[in-house]
Amino acid sequence: MALIKLGKDPKSPDGGSPTIYLDEESGNYILQGWRVTDASRLAQLDIPGHETVIEFPKRMMQFFPEVANGR
Repeated sequence: MALIKLGKDPKSPDGGSPTIYLDEESGNYILQGWRVTDASRLAQLDIPGHETVIEFPKRMMQFFPEVANGR
């Protein structure tokens, strides 16, 4: 699986997250972000045991090609 880094959050306090990648093989996005641990927020979601959720800022949407190219 070859990942292409599309963008990293320039405003991240530690410089390490969030980051958006594109999986060349599947065409799917891989998102690195802040783990959601707040119980009240998680209770509003239906998350199967094999999945997780992350949070990333709205400003990161610019790194999705569909958004950046106006598609």
